[in-house]
Amino acid sequence: MGLFITMEGPDGSGKSTQIDLLRDYLSGKGYDIIVCREPGGTKISEAIRQVILNKDFTEMGYMTEMLLYAAARAQLVEEVIRPALEEGKIVICDRFVESSAVYQGIARGMGIDLVYEVNRYAIGDTMPDLTIMIDIDAQTGISRKKKQAELDRMEREAMDFHERVAEGYRKIAEQHPDRIEKIDGRGSIEDIHRQITAAVDKIIS
Repeated sequence: MGLFITMEGPDGSGKSTQIDLLRDYLSGKGYDIIVCREPGGTKISEAIRQVILNKDFTEMGYMTEMLLYAAARAQLVEEVIRPALEEGKIVICDRFVESSAVYQGIARGMGIDLVYEVNRYAIGDTMPDLTIMIDIDAQTGISRKKKQAELDRMEREAMDFHERVAEGYRKIAEQHPDRIEKIDGRGSIEDIHRQITAAVDKIIS
């Protein structure tokens, strides 16, 4: 089996930049790397993404939102992640089940246990070997997003929602210290990358 790494954190935490750096780092070591994102990564999952993040769908219910994320995730696992792991590749995924636990379970108030139970059917036993969680305060993260592009439906939520997300990630990291590596997102890009590669090298070795 290959290695499954997920990258988590509040909006604007710098996940995309760090994923690119990690991909290049591992590719340079000779590993076969697959990078994917959530929701998305397949034709079906990308179509679901367009529904979930559509800024005009403000009436979307919390249960609908959670189930759509789980559906997109199920397709990604079946079509991309599980086959790649079976081929011995390293999969790096931008968000995974912890995102639902935080955004829907904690920030939406649906409960972590419910989210993990629903996703148990979506992903089976395909859980990350390592989850990198970049910790950053909500205000800084959303300020970064506003400078980059137009905000999607989730990013447009009120600041107290994003504050619950940031705190939710810290709570999840405390609950799973054996699998989730919390990285201080206030450092430089290079410093964060060094901390991430150190955590990944520990798993690989």
